[in-house]
Amino acid sequence: MIVSAAFYILSVIAVISALMVVSAKNPVHSVLFLVLTFFTTAGLFVLIGAEYLAMLLVVVYVGAVMVLFLFVVMMLDIDFVELKQGFTRFLPLGSAVAICLIAMFVLVINTRLAINIDPANLGSPTPSLDIANNAEAIGLVIYTKYLLFFQLAGLVLFVAMIGAIVLTLHHRDNVKRQNVTKQVGRLRAEGVELTNPKSGAGVEL
Repeated sequence: MIVSAAFYILSVIAVISALMVVSAKNPVHSVLFLVLTFFTTAGLFVLIGAEYLAMLLVVVYVGAVMVLFLFVVMMLDIDFVELKQGFTRFLPLGSAVAICLIAMFVLVINTRLAINIDPANLGSPTPSLDIANNAEAIGLVIYTKYLLFFQLAGLVLFVAMIGAIVLTLHHRDNVKRQNVTKQVGRLRAEGVELTNPKSGAGVEL
């Protein structure tokens, strides 16, 4: 009873926060609602016994990816007025993409109900709990059967991180910057100067 109540509460919060992600006018609020969606989804993972996935969702997505998104949104100088003006121009394309996604979801659900797949066959890629625990089972699936896709996902996140740094990095001419190559390649004659100052006179620069 308690598990069912927790499931419905977390599900309602996750659905509402997901809707607010795409409907909020302020992008910072959208990112914060997305963080709430991830937290509630992590709670759902805990309810089904996938503690490792819940921890991974909180640590990786909330702790790293969402912080990166929030950093990019707050650091970029975005003209929201101009951004909203293009909403009606791309509305037909966005509506077409939304209709395609809804049609795909309906098709997948109808196919699942029509062929009546045995739930045991759906969970066959995952080893039994007698063979491995939750974290070991995920590791066997990711690093054996889907290693390429896992590496491609990491590559996409890496490219996104580099893109965020490039977009927010602004070079200014009046700021002193460290040149590591010049420092490492400096000769002793360029960095050391021997002087013989007189007593009480000091060194003149």
